[in-house]
Amino acid sequence: MKTASDSKHKQSQQERIFGIHPLMEALQGGRSVERIYIAKGRGGTAVEDLIRLARSKGVPLHFEPREVLDRIIGSTKHQGVMGLVAAKAYGTLEEILSRASSRGEAAAVLVLDGIEDPRNLGAVLRTADAAGFHGVIIPQRRAAGLTETVAKASAGALEYVTVARVVNLTQALGALKAAGLWIYGLDPGAEKSYLALDYRGPTALVVGAEGGGISRLVLSGCDERVRLPMKGRVASLNVSVAVGVMAYEILRQRSR
Repeated sequence: MKTASDSKHKQSQQERIFGIHPLMEALQGGRSVERIYIAKGRGGTAVEDLIRLARSKGVPLHFEPREVLDRIIGSTKHQGVMGLVAAKAYGTLEEILSRASSRGEAAAVLVLDGIEDPRNLGAVLRTADAAGFHGVIIPQRRAAGLTETVAKASAGALEYVTVARVVNLTQALGALKAAGLWIYGLDPGAEKSYLALDYRGPTALVVGAEGGGISRLVLSGCDERVRLPMKGRVASLNVSVAVGVMAYEILRQRSR
């Protein structure tokens, strides 16, 4: 019988690190560890040290029955711990802004709130690269990370797009505002059409997950809310399509 955890691991196809000491070295060496799985009941000083280090770095911990780890790894020789490492190292918000500055361009940053489908994330990264965005910001929790599935869906764009992963999106928006960016939230309930605004200045575009949209707290941090006209009976577009529409309007205005 397959568990949700099994399916999640098969879909992610991330690099796996087994054993306490290799994981400790990965964390101490600054590698982008997405999450750590620990067998339930696995104790000891070494595991406690690993848990403390992981929590200090904000790495999510998941506790699973040991047989789940056995099935995922295909072996019992894992010391009851396994970590998943990102397909690419994350950048920083400062690197994204520096990239815009070094090009002499007004910053264009994409902020993704809770995009959990790795294929959607990959497609969005492909669009961000094509439309000339300087970087993408994603949250650490409740969102897809940089898995091999994302890399494949991006069709190579992941290699060229700086992706920063932050603990708190609201704080990240505050930092972008402090750097002079104007924050636009894509919200189907907004009064203004996306065509009514000027995006030629330093801009951050915030997009939420399908269905839930941008969270209330993150939406409150936006300077303006805009909507895409919907003439049919379907209430929303796929998130990668919505990003594409917005991204190319921003590019169009900046190309005039």
